[in-house]
Amino acid sequence: MRLQISLCFILWIAFAGSIAHGQVLKPAKWTTEASSYDVKAGDEITLIFKATIDQNWYLYSSEFPCEDPTKATFTFKPDKSYQTIGGIVAVNPLDKHDKIFDCDVKIFKGTGEFRQKIKVLAAPLKISGTYDYQVCTDLTGQCVPGDGEFLFDNIKVTGAAQTVPAKELQKKQDEKRPDQLPKDSVIQQTAVVIATTSVKGPQLNPALIAQEAKSQSFFGFFLLAFLAGLAALLTPCVFPMIPMTVSFFTGRGNKFQALMYGLSIIGIYTVIGAILAPLMGPETANHLSTEWIPNLIFFSVFIVFGLSFLGLFEITLPGTFINKVDQQAEKGGLTGVFFMAFTLVLVSFSCTGPLVGSILVSSAGGEFLKPIVGMFAFSLAFAIPFTLFAFFPNWLKSLPKSGGWLNTVKVVLGFVEIALAFKFLSIADQAFHWHILDREINLAIWIVITVLIGVYLMKGFRLPGDTGKDAEDKTVSVLRISLAIIIFTFTVYLIPGMWGAPLKALAGYLPPMSTHDFDLLAANRKDKPNEICDVPKYADFLHLPHGINGYFDYKQALACARQQHKPLFIDFTGHGCTNCREMEARVWSDPQVLKRLKEDYVVVALYVDDKTELPESEWYVSSYDKKTKKTIGKQNADLQIANLNNNAQPFYVLVNNNEDVLVSPKPYDLSVENFVKFLDEGKKKFAAPL
Repeated sequence: MRLQISLCFILWIAFAGSIAHGQVLKPAKWTTEASSYDVKAGDEITLIFKATIDQNWYLYSSEFPCEDPTKATFTFKPDKSYQTIGGIVAVNPLDKHDKIFDCDVKIFKGTGEFRQKIKVLAAPLKISGTYDYQVCTDLTGQCVPGDGEFLFDNIKVTGAAQTVPAKELQKKQDEKRPDQLPKDSVIQQTAVVIATTSVKGPQLNPALIAQEAKSQSFFGFFLLAFLAGLAALLTPCVFPMIPMTVSFFTGRGNKFQALMYGLSIIGIYTVIGAILAPLMGPETANHLSTEWIPNLIFFSVFIVFGLSFLGLFEITLPGTFINKVDQQAEKGGLTGVFFMAFTLVLVSFSCTGPLVGSILVSSAGGEFLKPIVGMFAFSLAFAIPFTLFAFFPNWLKSLPKSGGWLNTVKVVLGFVEIALAFKFLSIADQAFHWHILDREINLAIWIVITVLIGVYLMKGFRLPGDTGKDAEDKTVSVLRISLAIIIFTFTVYLIPGMWGAPLKALAGYLPPMSTHDFDLLAANRKDKPNEICDVPKYADFLHLPHGINGYFDYKQALACARQQHKPLFIDFTGHGCTNCREMEARVWSDPQVLKRLKEDYVVVALYVDDKTELPESEWYVSSYDKKTKKTIGKQNADLQIANLNNNAQPFYVLVNNNEDVLVSPKPYDLSVENFVKFLDEGKKKFAAPL
């Protein structure tokens, strides 16, 4: 039971994240101003662009060495009334290392500011243009591209008009990037024939989102925390205290005080959860799941807890502090009852600390209530036996006597803590590419630990805490044999993984298959190559990873899906989407995912930030914002927003041949297991049409 609990905890830790569906995100709001609004021809002024960025989001600046993340760009529409001087200047951006693109970038948090100098040439002054940008968040792994238009039309100009030599003006325009400012950048809207798309696009049933929202409850986490509380009762620090505590209330004969004692235990743990709740917010979740420093810290903490449970040392709180609390408990009354409960919490810390710590770490998923719910559930299970035995003291006769079996429970928990500690080290190892804890090394450690647990249960060796008659007696109980069988069976299941077996049940918390050095089964794996119907449009400059054959145009991909009678896998992505690349590297690369993408779906990658301008015959006016969409990226972004009411990337959608969305779309999620379930559910729904 403890193994299942801890594994679920690690899943919560490693893949914590919040799912954002059904919303068009606008994490950055822009304003403009000028350094002066009353100028003379020939004066130089500064145009100021300010971005207000939502908390926990960041905006890429305009200049840094690498090309992949989308930089903030400002395109000025040429006019005879002004001339730009130099380029756009970012004001005090922050430095950030982008792990996926392996380069140093510059970003803004909270607020961002860009400045552009211009020379005023004549009245009336007409300054207009567009801007493009990208904002990202490390909390959910989403990136949102954005664009807008600016207009400075309230600057008063006096004085004689200035002239700029034609050659100088042409030189200035030639310095502009072609993709930012075509030479004939004055758009002749009246000369364009606006077309409308004949494909309706993915149709999302709101019931899909509603159904998923209902499933996102605290019940599962509450149950796990409750079971952890029951497990804490079986530790040698807690179990012997049950009869001692009950005898205190039995002598007094006060049932009300017994009830208040239980409520005090619940209150103390719940208050701890409430105090720590602000520290367990969304940013904590992301740091715990992706950053190396907190993962190394938690690796160390779990190792320390595990060694403590094995008997190497004991973790205790300062004795003077516990004695002072215990003195308060002797005063009697409700105050004494409360401090007696407090004493129990403190004295049992050496055994409950690791379990409570696991719950608090697991609660770091961006939910304020989660630490409170977790601690309430843990303390509820922890307090119920004390309260019930105080009410019904005769039940004490049915309890097993304290003895060596309690230390056995503690030792097994210690081994499990050490085994699970390597999940944290694995995250840091992958982040820095140390390759010291590749998949087979992690499996080898687990195999050794599970063998030690099995041998220990069969009394093959003793540890420092194993004393008394139970330790001397070599007789093995039926319960010990049963548990040993379960442990050894799990060991046998792990062994084929050393030679490349996928071990699907553990896919969510083992290092990826790409880290496996001696995959002897790889030669026998023959994935059926995915066939496409025709040559993909834009394949000369757009690509899919891992040898996947697919498309980059929605209409073309949909036509092929209908021809092959397969569901369509839509990947809303971007050139500058860091987390899109991380999903491809860590999730798509998994053999289980890759096999499904190649065999079960027609794949289309829709880049929402691609600047390639389409022929005028393919332009259309968006029903969402009434703007003309001229580029590949603008049309793909419009498809996502108008049809799915979402503008974040990565974003994965499965549709049938009638363009109905099969299952709730999936955002950034590094769990291979979750992604496999997502693909399997879509295939199942496609086989049984909506």
